[in-house]
Amino acid sequence: MNEPRIWAVVGATGTGKTALSLRIADALADQGRAAEVVNADAMQLYRGMDIGTAKVSESERRGIPHHLFDVLDVTDEAAVAWYQRQARTTISEIHGRGADAVLVGGSGLYVSAALFDFRFPPRDEAARERLEAELDANGPGALYARLRDRDPATAARVDPRNGRRIVRALEIIETGGTTHGAALPEEPVLWHPRTTFYGVDVPRSELVERLDRRVEQMWADGLVDEVASLKAKGLEGGVTARRAIGYAQALAQIDGELTQDEAIAQTQALTRRYARRQVSWFRRYRDLTWVDPDVDAARLVNPRASDSGT
Repeated sequence: MNEPRIWAVVGATGTGKTALSLRIADALADQGRAAEVVNADAMQLYRGMDIGTAKVSESERRGIPHHLFDVLDVTDEAAVAWYQRQARTTISEIHGRGADAVLVGGSGLYVSAALFDFRFPPRDEAARERLEAELDANGPGALYARLRDRDPATAARVDPRNGRRIVRALEIIETGGTTHGAALPEEPVLWHPRTTFYGVDVPRSELVERLDRRVEQMWADGLVDEVASLKAKGLEGGVTARRAIGYAQALAQIDGELTQDEAIAQTQALTRRYARRQVSWFRRYRDLTWVDPDVDAARLVNPRASDSGT
């Protein structure tokens, strides 16, 4: 009897990870092995954030159980350490049912926290509130300069515009802890030994075109209306959700700070930049195999079948 395992499907936004995760689950079912999908996209954790995250709908899930979708309100903060506990508990429960877990998403730190030996230092709520107040008042520039002075190695790995990540790094430093540098450990150790990684690879020129079209389609599908509904539920008060690419721009459009064309163009530019960072993150995974979006999933879950012609 095969022991349950983890199949990780990762890569940049817009590459077709969701579709491949479903095909892998179907291919496993064809072999008599149950599979359940676990979300590793930070923004798909949020209820109501559907259009802007390209969240797989209930009707598209083919009856396959999906986990860690729609588990937070937009006013909640998504913390990596919290996600790590949730993801590992969920995977362990899936394995307890004798099924494989298909972890799918492009949030590199979330994927790594779930699947590698990432250990997080404790939080200091008072320090974090003070630093977040500074961030809201002055923006990330001064805080990033402070981080660069106190921990240049971590600063080199953190996006200078990512205020939340900068705040967390400074919080750890102020409490005497050691940051993980928002990066993989030098010698990453798998949390579960039976883990297989696939990265969905799309040529850069093709991906840029796909992402630009995808953003335009989000607006056509009603992203602004979705954001208006979430605004009424407290989106602007959320620490994490309100900063999501596309959602921040749609909020600015609603508030009259950006025109629709400006909001779309800004979202396209930020999405392209984010995709580059995602690819760079996952290229550091030593045991990851890059595959085409339309790859035969049966070959991925049973490589010997294609070798033997069965």
